This record gives sequence, structure tokens and C-alpha cells, in this order.
Amino acid sequence: MGRSIQRGAWDPDDSSLSIAGGRLRLLMSTSPLGRRIHVLGNSGAGKSTLARRLAEHLGVDFVDLDALYWQPGWREPEEAQFHARLREATRSDGWVVGGSYVRHAEAVFWDRLETAILLDLPVPQLLGRVLVRSWRRWRSNELLWGTNRERFWPQLKVWDPESSMLGHVLHVHRERRQHFVERMTDPRWRHVRFVRLCSQREVDQLLLALG
Repeated sequence: MGRSIQRGAWDPDDSSLSIAGGRLRLLMSTSPLGRRIHVLGNSGAGKSTLARRLAEHLGVDFVDLDALYWQPGWREPEEAQFHARLREATRSDGWVVGGSYVRHAEAVFWDRLETAILLDLPVPQLLGRVLVRSWRRWRSNELLWGTNRERFWPQLKVWDPESSMLGHVLHVHRERRQHFVERMTDPRWRHVRFVRLCSQREVDQLLLALG
């Protein structure tokens, strides 16, 4: 049976409930993360990077949800098609999933999930990362997930979260944090261990604690 870091009421703006320093070391020594992990967070938080490193450390599959989701021309798949891809990617006994898509994740693999990690980094840091990443991808004409390329200038339309990743970060940040709280207190996910990391330093401490 898993154990949540915090149950009951939680102020989503209270960074004291993150897992850092001695509490993180205690968590890692007494309650390992397991072999079925979901890394969530806003755009630019480093979900794929952390998930890939955890997967390498554990010797399990790394699953990139964006790669499973986006089709050529930035088209979205049918829900049944996406769920079938998710089931196939998480059919083994060990995997680390990077990306949010929480509603779909719950429907497909959260019943077997051991740990959910929220990367809850500060908004200014996320905005800077997204802006630099988008510029780099655009200038290099990088091919994303084998099918798409990113456009830079629409990212500056911060008032439009549908076309701008900067706008998207601002629009969903508090909402995603609150959704994480709700899942922590949902009896359906009592078996899941929840970890919230609020800075890159805490992410680095997690990786260091793995040994």
C-alpha cells in the first residue's frame, strides 16, 4: 500500500509541503518510489528529463506522453486510440511516464501507479524555459516526436493559451496544482505515493538520493 506525503487539507500555495532536504532523504530511505511512476507538471518543468533519468536508474521503460499523443500536423488522436497506445506503453511491470494528460492516465494506468511526482516549479522559471526552448526548436527546425515542428512567434501571444505555450503556462498553473491536491485526497488513489518538488534544487536532490 502506498503512502501519500500529505492527506487532508492542503493549501496549494504552501511550499512547506514540498519534499526537500532531510524529508526527501527520509522518504527515499523508508519509502522507495517503486517501478511505476508518473511525472507531472506544467510545460517547461522538466517532466521528460526527470522521467527519462528515473527510468534509466530503475532499468524500466520511459514513456513520453507527448510522443504518444501528437499526430502529424499537431492533430489530436481519438481518445480510444490514445488509450490503446497508453495501455501498450505501460503493459509491463515497470515504467516511468513523463507528461500530464491526467484524465487519460487515470483511466488507463493509475490503478497500477506507485508514485506520482509533481514538478511545481515557479512560474517565472517555467516561462523562461519555455521561451528559450521554443526559440531553440524553431531556429534549429527541430522535428518533434517524429511528426511536427514548433513555431516561435505564436508563443508570444500570451493572452491566447490555445496557441501560446507561455499563455498556457499562465493559464493552467494553479489549476494543475489544485488538481494534484484533489487526487491526493481521493480514496481511489490511496495506493499512490505523492511527491511535490518545488524547485530545480529539490529535483536534483531527488536524483542525488537515488544514489
